[in-house]
Amino acid sequence: MLELTDNLYNLSLSRTAPKFKLWRSAGLLLTYKCNAACEFCYYNCSPQQNGLMTVDTAISVWQSLKNLAGDAAPVVSGVEPKIHITGGEPFLYWERLLEILSEAKKQDLGTVDMIETNGFWATDDNTIRQRLKSLDELGMRRLKISCDPFHQEYVDIEPVRRLAEWAIEMLGGERVLVRWQKYLENPVEMKKLSAEQRDKNYISALKDYPCRFTGKAGGRLAEIVATEPLEVLAGKNCRSSFFDAKGVHIDPYSNVFSGTCSGIIIANVNETLLESIWKEFHPAKNKLIETLFNAGPAGLLKKAVEKGYKPLDLYAGKCHLCTSIRQFFFNNDIDTSTVGPAECYSP
Repeated sequence: MLELTDNLYNLSLSRTAPKFKLWRSAGLLLTYKCNAACEFCYYNCSPQQNGLMTVDTAISVWQSLKNLAGDAAPVVSGVEPKIHITGGEPFLYWERLLEILSEAKKQDLGTVDMIETNGFWATDDNTIRQRLKSLDELGMRRLKISCDPFHQEYVDIEPVRRLAEWAIEMLGGERVLVRWQKYLENPVEMKKLSAEQRDKNYISALKDYPCRFTGKAGGRLAEIVATEPLEVLAGKNCRSSFFDAKGVHIDPYSNVFSGTCSGIIIANVNETLLESIWKEFHPAKNKLIETLFNAGPAGLLKKAVEKGYKPLDLYAGKCHLCTSIRQFFFNNDIDTSTVGPAECYSP
């Protein structure tokens, strides 16, 4: 198990200063492809997107997470290292999902904490039972089913209900997480509405369950709920976002994102093992990340405006400002080693 002082940045701090936490969770984005194109998607996933994580990449990250946190971690900290598999929609690549879980079991890497799905595929009882049985046998602890007005714009409610019912029966209610149960019980009609009516339902959903305005969510959705002028966001740095990130997400191309800050590449696990990325991580090594760390997205404004960026009148928060500026950078080939990949920014 690594110590906090094994990180390059932490090593320079006093004993009582806040430090980067050890990463104890890793989300594996199996693919950017999804049958849906939800307005609040953190990763801009859609049917047009691509990418598929290799088994080798998934297993490497899984092993690295164990090396980072150590087998003794639950005893020492009460927090067990956790792998969850998400997307995009992982069930679009069912065979690859099985290959990853089977190899992890073969190598005795432990169980996968959670697998996420929007349930679009659950149209046949036999298929549902077979897949849940396979996942259970391969060690899945929890199934997370996405269910909200954003998904209901693309996914019929009946397969979602059928999946939830079978999952609770086969796995037990404590191993099934429906996000959100409210919309499973009382679905919102989204498919036959005007754009104005859909926007009203979006706004209502966001009041109940706020989201982070990154990826596609940092586009039109953020603009319709924006209330904060630039001067309110000035000086709001992202230091705590990095300090408090207890894990990372790895995309299908092996890019590493801190926490849920999609589209900001801090490293690539095909080039450097995850435990080494954590040990070597220091904001000062990357100008864009250093600016976000110390000054927040507003710190990127001067450079962006000089290149032609036109600030909006209002933003939905600092993540919206950050996404807006990074979208401009991507469109104009600025800081391309950090601002990427294309799937996080392309329509």
